[in-house]
Amino acid sequence: MSSTSPIKLSFLLIIILGAISALTPLAIDMYLPAMPSIAQELRVSSGAIQTTLMAYTAGFAVGQLLHGPLADSYGRKPVLIIGTTLFALAAVISATTDGIEALTWVRAGQGFAGAAAAVVIQAIVRDMFVREDYARTMSFIVLVMTIAPLVAPLIGGYMAVWFGWRSIFWLLASIALAVIFAVIWFIPETLAVEKRHAFSLRTSIRHYVGLFTRPQAIGLILTGAFSFAGMFAFLTAGSFVYIDLYGIDIEDVGYLFALNVLLMMVMTSINGSLVKKMGSHWMLRFGLSIQLTAGFLLLFAQVLNLGLCVSTISVIGSNSMALLLSEYPHIAGTASSLAGTLRFSTAALVAAGVSALPATSAWPMVAMMTLCSVLSISVYLLFAKDV
Repeated sequence: MSSTSPIKLSFLLIIILGAISALTPLAIDMYLPAMPSIAQELRVSSGAIQTTLMAYTAGFAVGQLLHGPLADSYGRKPVLIIGTTLFALAAVISATTDGIEALTWVRAGQGFAGAAAAVVIQAIVRDMFVREDYARTMSFIVLVMTIAPLVAPLIGGYMAVWFGWRSIFWLLASIALAVIFAVIWFIPETLAVEKRHAFSLRTSIRHYVGLFTRPQAIGLILTGAFSFAGMFAFLTAGSFVYIDLYGIDIEDVGYLFALNVLLMMVMTSINGSLVKKMGSHWMLRFGLSIQLTAGFLLLFAQVLNLGLCVSTISVIGSNSMALLLSEYPHIAGTASSLAGTLRFSTAALVAAGVSALPATSAWPMVAMMTLCSVLSISVYLLFAKDV
């Protein structure tokens, strides 16, 4: 399929794009139930293992700064293939390492490589669709993508029990290889040669500075970033809260994570059904309002409202990105890069904050999730509601 041919959103294309988008959720969620086991085998603290999650997130954040401009310059497909190949290689190294320092650095490298998929997917969809159509299409892709965090903790928990935690990374490498072949055979190049910009560090910096100086752009980016960071507070501490504080068996933790993702799938379906009729702004306010309500309820009921708080991530993320990219279609890869970098940088800081606090109760996680929900709706109302 040539870059100039009309591109039809088929069921197969949605499945493949969703699978590509699922790489990072798989890299994160599949080993969450195994984190206590990894800590025990490597003889390190729970905080040290949580740092490997932060390392992946930090690498992911930094990587997007590079992959976006490269995708705008050399096309979407080459950046996607190379990044996924390095992602698979890092998974193999993670499966064979014996020290926490090496694992932490390799996970950071894997996050850096995995960032290519996140940037390119959003740029591909933006090449094909605009505004509400983009948000609707991304909702369907996210719906497919959410199968990953739905099944990943279940698979990771059982694999850790049956085959050891290293088998999780071998499986992750195999999935990445399957994605590479799918991209080669089925994903078209959506950025025509005449629309590409010659790669220039100076130009990339100028584009980034331009986005930073526009309050509405930063407002939309931070709206999604704080919302996403709230979920990362849960991902960072959730398995330890469930296992160490509530005494839940490692192989059963995945069911609790799956319940949260099921609620996210429901919200994603609602967004896909209503966004064309109601618009991205209305759906974004809808998601922010539910997240804020759930965040405050967490202060009173703690874990009982985790699912409601997490479920809004896809609604907030897809609509804030739809509004952002509709304003900057000529630098969609760069805009997506900056949004992803700030999203995961914020998440890494939140994860570090949760890891640094005493793990003797659920309150550090709950308080951080509530704070993120407040910040998310605040920056939207202050800077982005009039886009």
